[in-house]
Amino acid sequence: MRKSILLGSAAALLFSVSSMAENIHFPEEFVPLQVGERIIESSIFSRVDDIELAPGSYKLKLKYTDLYDLGYDDHEVVESEPFWVNVTIEAGKDYTLEFNRAKNAVAAKVFAQSPQVSLKAKGSALAAPLSVISNAQLTNTVPVQQVSNTTAMATSASEVSKLVAPINGKGMPSAAAMLDFWWQQATPAQQQAFLEKVTK
Repeated sequence: MRKSILLGSAAALLFSVSSMAENIHFPEEFVPLQVGERIIESSIFSRVDDIELAPGSYKLKLKYTDLYDLGYDDHEVVESEPFWVNVTIEAGKDYTLEFNRAKNAVAAKVFAQSPQVSLKAKGSALAAPLSVISNAQLTNTVPVQQVSNTTAMATSASEVSKLVAPINGKGMPSAAAMLDFWWQQATPAQQQAFLEKVTK
């Protein structure tokens, strides 16, 4: 009896914690890299399509990457440098990141130089444009902290306010995205060794 009451209480607590976080869905052309000072984990086997955030304002680091067919068995990957946007999450609303996809690789390269994205609340008719933050505006350089799945098991309201955790990973990441991911994880010595290997 006591065990069932304890388990029921724990489940209710976890449900109430997860209900305080809202969802942002990202199209496949955008990779969420970081929220504030927290890195969003991804793996070689899955990409993050959704993240949960407690209501509040955040700086979100994103990367645009798209694939265009140039002809039979020929394609081109277009990528942007990572960039930051300000987002404000309201309680009780889920969101989708939106953008106008370029019709060809040339137009996509122009877009990648200056990405423009909007955040649309589900059920809303209009999407709100997000302001892109330049690296010069990011004066607060705080050491980043990795976000693990255990973050999603936060048990207090103060921890929920810091909640940044993937909901699920769907599909396979592109090879280019994973090369970029692992390049950023490598030490300068490992990067140099890799460059020497591929330029032989």
